[in-house]
Amino acid sequence: MRYLAFLAIILIAGAAFAAPKLKKINLTKEISIKLPKDFTPMSDDDIAREYPATTKPLAVYTSPDGNIDFSLTQKRTTFRERDLTMLREFYKANLVETFTNIDFIRQEVTAIDGKQFIVFEFVSNLADTRGASNLKPVQKYSIIMYTITGNQLQIYTLHIPFQLKNQWQDTAREIMGSVNIKK
Repeated sequence: MRYLAFLAIILIAGAAFAAPKLKKINLTKEISIKLPKDFTPMSDDDIAREYPATTKPLAVYTSPDGNIDFSLTQKRTTFRERDLTMLREFYKANLVETFTNIDFIRQEVTAIDGKQFIVFEFVSNLADTRGASNLKPVQKYSIIMYTITGNQLQIYTLHIPFQLKNQWQDTAREIMGSVNIKK
């Protein structure tokens, strides 16, 4: 009887930590990606609150609990895809400036579905530097990818709370590796 109870606990725990099922999502007419089935598009109000930048993301999807976000932002650029190796150091410096502390797991230019991408995979801390705050730094596991199509720079981001890194790392890599841009 103990053996059956132990086996049931292992099966339930395994199901709880199983990798999420992914489904293909069309982000634009030309761009698709595979995201977890339970991710939903973020509302315009939530996008404005979570991504207060001058350029609104083209698409933002979030997990049911709102802890994991995927976004795609597109901006005009005069650079070309052949410039990505040179741009890698520029974007790396930008990330180092943005976060209080950053530990890179991967930083490379690589092909995904025949298209070149700059890929940064890292763990970061972002401290509240307003002075009067006692808030703990926010620690995240992230993958950020950059590519250029025509005169558009595309930025793909996936942010996951650090405490979920081990559970999500393989799935995060699968998600980001599923980007498909129609040629």
